Amino acid sequence: MSFSSDTAETLALQALGWLVTNDELLPVFLGATGAGEDELRARAADPVFLAAVLDFLMMDDAWVMAFCDSVQTPYDSLMKARAALPGGAQINWT
Repeated sequence: MSFSSDTAETLALQALGWLVTNDELLPVFLGATGAGEDELRARAADPVFLAAVLDFLMMDDAWVMAFCDSVQTPYDSLMKARAALPGGAQINWT
């Protein structure tokens, strides 16, 4: 099952909300992206920024599992949502 861009953005917004409430992981995200808390609010509707949120979470299986468990969604949902957002198309190098 593939995600529509609207469904992908909704899941990414949930991921952003989860990230903002995670006191241990939020500073890591802010440090990695250089974003400030004001920018999180300002760019929450930007599909490119939401894609970056998913990219960040997918860097660690434990983060994926923690988020997916919290919203009761399958672990591969982040990958499918990411594919539906800007820059998420699979590249075939062959």
